[in-house]
Amino acid sequence: MPKTSSGTRTDYAGAVYGSILAASVVATAGTAGPFPRIELVLLLLITGVVFWAAHIYARLAGERLLSRPVTREEVRRVAASEWPIVKVAVPPAVAVAISPLFGLGMAGTTWCALIVALIEQVGWATVPVVRGGATVRVVVLNAVVNLLLGAVIVLAKLVLAH
Repeated sequence: MPKTSSGTRTDYAGAVYGSILAASVVATAGTAGPFPRIELVLLLLITGVVFWAAHIYARLAGERLLSRPVTREEVRRVAASEWPIVKVAVPPAVAVAISPLFGLGMAGTTWCALIVALIEQVGWATVPVVRGGATVRVVVLNAVVNLLLGAVIVLAKLVLAH
């Protein structure tokens, strides 16, 4: 895991996972018909929190399987390390919330939120590669792989919308 300037370890997996999750929520929520914005905002945030809690539980259960005791400090540490799953749900939720300011209908709103989530996905997947000193070729390859993952979600949205 890379270290930040403060010397603490940083794990970007939760942010990448959470942004893919947010993109999936947006892509599939729009297929259910006209979706009020507040419901989509809540769906994004609640889904992020539920998956965050599920990741905490899964990691702590894994520690139990290894016969390691689970302490309050361990719970706090795991909760903090998984928090990016929730954090990355906020920008797409904000995009949904402010979309009326730009005159967007629900179709435009869901596309805007989806684009925000995909930008996050590529960004969070690329940051550790760059920080790790990867070559430009590896950075570009990493971005392309993440764009392809995002393209699958976009394709699903396009197919399900018709």
